[in-house]
Amino acid sequence: MLGEPKRDRKSERRTATRREIIDAAWQVARDKGLAQVTLRDVADLVGMRAPSLYTHFASKNAIYDAMFGDAWTQFLEYSKTAEANEPRPSRAAMRFYARVFFDFAVDFPARHQLMNQRTLPDFTPSPEAYAPSVAVMQDFIARMARHGVREQADIDLFVAIVSGLADAQIANDPGGTRWSALLDRAIDMYATNVGITDERSLP
Repeated sequence: MLGEPKRDRKSERRTATRREIIDAAWQVARDKGLAQVTLRDVADLVGMRAPSLYTHFASKNAIYDAMFGDAWTQFLEYSKTAEANEPRPSRAAMRFYARVFFDFAVDFPARHQLMNQRTLPDFTPSPEAYAPSVAVMQDFIARMARHGVREQADIDLFVAIVSGLADAQIANDPGGTRWSALLDRAIDMYATNVGITDERSLP
């Protein structure tokens, strides 16, 4: 129709190809491990020659960078979707926040490693890729503040507890429940330490 902007089909194809490459890299990471992602394997999955990937990503670390941003964007969307089931009592809400992160982490260990560990010592995410993780943390800080938890040290302790249990589950009992079963207990201990009672609830 007259007056409608023309589609930039070239840009759309480029975006779609980049998405395909990122998805392929995730598939290699799931199958072989995060550190074992190679340009050759990614290229094979998308039907390209490895050098052709350089028209879309400057290096393998650039692919990791896109994956990093994608992973935190996935979690941001996942946590937003979960909001509908968030309990109002504070202790229950904290157990809920912990479970949302824990389940997301153990569902895809390679993704969790890229998001939260230094598995790739020569990789540092760009500010653009890092931005979704900042948005996640800002959202989490705001949620905890609603329950009266505002000290940065208390936020850090919560993150360390949940991340530590997720790491232990992935490393020592993949697919099991050994550390998953401890999550609610750990969060109740945390809530007691920061002064959250069972009766406290959102207004």
